[in-house]
Amino acid sequence: MKKTFLLASLLSIGAMATNPLIKQANDAGLKPLPKSEAEMLKLVDNSKNHITKAKVELGKKLYFDPRLSKSGLISCNTCHNLALGGVDGVEVAIGHKWTANPHHLNSPTVYNSVFNQKQFWDGRSPDLEDQAQGPIQATPEMAAPKALVVGRINSIPQYVSEFQATYGKDVKIDFKTIADTIAIFERILVTPSRYDAFLSGDENKLSKEEQEGLKLFIDKGCIACHTGVALGGGMQLFDANKKYKYRDVGDFKGDKNGMVKVPTLRNIEETAPYFHNGKIWSLKEAVQEMGTTQLSMKISDSDANKIVTFLKSLTGKKPNVQYPILPASTEKTAKPDVK
Repeated sequence: MKKTFLLASLLSIGAMATNPLIKQANDAGLKPLPKSEAEMLKLVDNSKNHITKAKVELGKKLYFDPRLSKSGLISCNTCHNLALGGVDGVEVAIGHKWTANPHHLNSPTVYNSVFNQKQFWDGRSPDLEDQAQGPIQATPEMAAPKALVVGRINSIPQYVSEFQATYGKDVKIDFKTIADTIAIFERILVTPSRYDAFLSGDENKLSKEEQEGLKLFIDKGCIACHTGVALGGGMQLFDANKKYKYRDVGDFKGDKNGMVKVPTLRNIEETAPYFHNGKIWSLKEAVQEMGTTQLSMKISDSDANKIVTFLKSLTGKKPNVQYPILPASTEKTAKPDVK
């Protein structure tokens, strides 16, 4: 009985690995998220500031704490709302004093952002730790000077105790340590999906229609930019073959070489509107626009619909994040400033 069961299991595993599309996808550079927690941790960890449960919990509080903003109204979660696919659901990011981003830039998702090779649309930050410092200080975003943030956190005894319990009694609670701790929380915001199980060999995890869409996604060349474990995250020339129809909305032109960060396609059905300036709300339209601007081809309605069907299989399981109870301010905590 046991031998029969083992043989059946091995045959089943062998059968799962025979789908040629799985091999084609892997050969094209598409990679699944690891199945095991240990391998996942290895993939997302920071060798200079290892992930621990205590750091994640403290980082989560800071991520949701609006006192890191000048007004005391805006938190990291305001623009990267974990209940809304890690975005804010509007064309252009809105910050301090209801200010729209002056470059008409859209808020990218925080989910799976750990897999980005560079952070920000122009790739100016190398990792999440460096990136976390930017929006807190940026005038159109949270508008909080470093000294204000550090002063507020150090004025709250419970935060001081938690930093000491997490990093040691001699920890210096400076701006970098605060930002690094937020980044540690962001590093665990990964979302494995049925697509990952399919690439790992379980061909039944994607429907026939989703597999047709994946094959079109590969064959048409979408994997030239949307590749790797993130299906994006690298830097590429934007509208390389034809001008993006909303190119003149906002003044963003990429980095000094015209390169733009490729957004991850994971959870893409939840992160509209699309592109750096958020001008396209339809996922089908976004697919067809990329066909024209990047691939020099017209993608038919039928093929676009199939690709969209595949893209929806990238919607993954979110980590269970419980909204934290934040420690109380004290008389020493700097008051909110909405001016």
